Amino acid sequence: MGLCRQVQWLNRGAIATVMTVDAAQSRRWASLALMAASGFAGLGYQIVWTQQCALWLGHESAAVLAVVTAFFGGLALGALALGARIERSGRPVRWYAACEMTIALWSLLIAFAMAPISGWMLEATGVQPSPLRQWGIAFGGTFALLLPATAAMGATLPAMERVALQIATPVRSIGALYACNTLGAVIGVLAIAFWLAPGIGLARTAGVCIALNLACVVLAMAFFPARTKPDIVVMPSDPSAAHNALARLAATGLLGIGYEVLVVRVLSQVAQDTVYTFAMLLAVYLLGTASGAAGYQRWLLSAFVRDAGTQRDRLLCTLAAAIVLGTASLWATEWLKASLVQFSGPSMGAALTAEAVLAVVAFGPATIVMGALFSHLTASASAAGVSFGRAVGINTLGAAAAPLTFGVLALPTLGPKIALLLIAFGYLMLTRRTRWSSAMVWVPASFALALGVWAGPLAFVDVPDGGRVVSYRDGIMAAVSVVEDRDGVLRLRIDNRQQEGSSATVRADARQALLPLLLHPAPKRTLFLGLGSGVTASSAARDPTLQVDAVELLPEVIEASAMFAPTDFDDASRSRFHVMAADARRFVRASAQRYDVIVSDNYHPARSGSGSLYTAEHFAAVRERLADGGVFCQWLPLHQLDLQTLRSVVRSFLLVYPRGWAMLASNSLETPVLGLVGRRDGGRFDPAKLRVRMANAVFAHGPADVGIEDEYALFGSFVAGPAALQRFAGDAAANTDDLPVVAYRAPRITYAPDSLPRDRLFALLDEVSIEPAELLAPMDDAFASRLAAYWMARNAFLVSGRSVRPTADVVAMLVQVRAPLLSALHTSPDFRPAYDPLVRMAIVLAHTDAADARALLAELAKLQPARTEATDALREIGEDP
Repeated sequence: MGLCRQVQWLNRGAIATVMTVDAAQSRRWASLALMAASGFAGLGYQIVWTQQCALWLGHESAAVLAVVTAFFGGLALGALALGARIERSGRPVRWYAACEMTIALWSLLIAFAMAPISGWMLEATGVQPSPLRQWGIAFGGTFALLLPATAAMGATLPAMERVALQIATPVRSIGALYACNTLGAVIGVLAIAFWLAPGIGLARTAGVCIALNLACVVLAMAFFPARTKPDIVVMPSDPSAAHNALARLAATGLLGIGYEVLVVRVLSQVAQDTVYTFAMLLAVYLLGTASGAAGYQRWLLSAFVRDAGTQRDRLLCTLAAAIVLGTASLWATEWLKASLVQFSGPSMGAALTAEAVLAVVAFGPATIVMGALFSHLTASASAAGVSFGRAVGINTLGAAAAPLTFGVLALPTLGPKIALLLIAFGYLMLTRRTRWSSAMVWVPASFALALGVWAGPLAFVDVPDGGRVVSYRDGIMAAVSVVEDRDGVLRLRIDNRQQEGSSATVRADARQALLPLLLHPAPKRTLFLGLGSGVTASSAARDPTLQVDAVELLPEVIEASAMFAPTDFDDASRSRFHVMAADARRFVRASAQRYDVIVSDNYHPARSGSGSLYTAEHFAAVRERLADGGVFCQWLPLHQLDLQTLRSVVRSFLLVYPRGWAMLASNSLETPVLGLVGRRDGGRFDPAKLRVRMANAVFAHGPADVGIEDEYALFGSFVAGPAALQRFAGDAAANTDDLPVVAYRAPRITYAPDSLPRDRLFALLDEVSIEPAELLAPMDDAFASRLAAYWMARNAFLVSGRSVRPTADVVAMLVQVRAPLLSALHTSPDFRPAYDPLVRMAIVLAHTDAADARALLAELAKLQPARTEATDALREIGEDP
């Protein structure tokens, strides 16, 4: 060790004779700036490629993990394959420049080749591949696609370390370079999430990264000499020390990324799980490691020469303690977030700040120690004769195994609590055995054991008073729960945030199946994209003439949906109902099956990954799956969408279905759901054929059971025609694969709602309109007039709901709604949503105020003599109609 230090001091002295102090300082700052720019670009590529690859790989666990593993695997291979050669080279600056140039050129090639490659990948994967085939193609294909660029990225850090050795400290340490590289990545994460991706799109964001790579080439060649003199003297190797150092580097890479994977999954149940959530979590994680590496370089590096082993053990034990504390903090995250939001007030900035604080509490102490530990272990490896390239490569190789080890295997098998505590024990096991009996080992171990035995599971489920958790599953991608309230109502939730269905909304959910199905004169096969509770798709399966396919991303949701199956769902219906666990985007692009009707679920637009299901490219892929005359309906949760985001979705839809319409799933003001409807042929609907369709509908529970009593209820659900939708969309930016407007804009209303759902519904209705001739052909004037009146009554009915205060007192309720409902019926006697509640309340009122009930029933009978409800009620109270 002493000889090594003497050689390094001699090297520095020789360099000093040919370099001025100012030149050395300039090169030092240049090396740090290069690492920051390179880190920005590297993380930028990872974000862009992850989003781009998910568009054709899908969002299944295999696809999500494929990009991360391929990225880390490529970095490791590049560092391992090129690190030693760079270490021996007398021209490391050329190696560095070549690596940056390779990254830029290959990234440019990927930008142009992504489309044909994605098509080949989809064709090779197929519609329903075996797990082995899907994982093999996802991992192997992504790894090969990204390899030239990721391998070059893996070699940039060792190359710059070799270049910067001219101005190095007495002990070789990668701490300062690693810190700047990671700090650049932090800036890249935030810049891309909040500015570049939503502003200029993914392709241009990749272009910014390419420009940074090229700038790094120019800067490196300008600031550093082509040859390093004198050459580095290779330090004597200690095989045992080298082996131990590499083993610890691999293990800490595995454990460090494993901790990130697990904490992100746990916090997704508390935070909003948007693109901004992930950006904040990743930024805090990276910032912590950068701070730790910088701190090690500044304060701890000098202690390395005195007792490296003791310092390493202290860092490992400190990190284990930080992991235990970070894990313990997760139980308080719900309370902490609620307190921060209440203190700061409702705003997006406050909500993001709260998520950042959660990340700092969980990640901060642990990641700071991780950065210092990595710097220490690479210095130890160097002292044992291991090149920096090999040290970095082995560490990254361990990191590449973390998503599979912890995300796929440990988390669903053991649960996040046990998996996190095992990471703490893993760090303690890396200390020397002589330390295992010391307090710095057994104190964090005891706390970890106590949490494992006495602390509850890290599962966040909101249970109402008197309710209970029926089921809970920690899946690879999300936690899925079913909660029952005191009234026996079941609710299906994903990550405790996103409600996927309820046993109390069967009627509304069934309407979302029947409305699109009744718009096709003779459907034989239908596809549902998204399953949720399964009520919508299973309602369609009750038609004995219909084959129903349903695609659901999360296997845990498919399992939980069985609890919502109707009791009379017989074997014949089940035989026609086919549920597949797959990504909806990948399925429609890979499948060759044609469908008469395709219904797409109202995915929460702010949730990570959901925005890609509202792009123009996806709508076009769905159109290719429609049979001749096929109908597509995309439901949209207006209670989770702001109007500007809705404009972008409508604009994207109209690019594919320019003759599209919009309809309401129900008349709800609290959870309004809007449906965008398009036909493959762009034609209008034939009312005569659809009357026959309704008359012959053979559902176990007919359309009338869900409020679709006649053609007026069916066509009366429409609120906007093609011309109105075009005006509404205006010049809004279309949501595309390259410009993911929805993913970055939709979270804003989730973080800080600026209006009530009913207000957005009324604002929409004020801007849109529809004419009967835009929807139906051929059509007689009398029917057109009655349909137009129905739409007027519907709008008036919705507006009247603004002032209604629900109450169980029938008399008080009737006082509120009698006048507006009768007004709607005078506008359109066909409007059953006004007629039916008035009849029901009049019947109840008959037992307390027969005179008033008689007057109301008589007026209803006069308005709609074709219906017998009012007439029969009059007879029951002894009146002659």
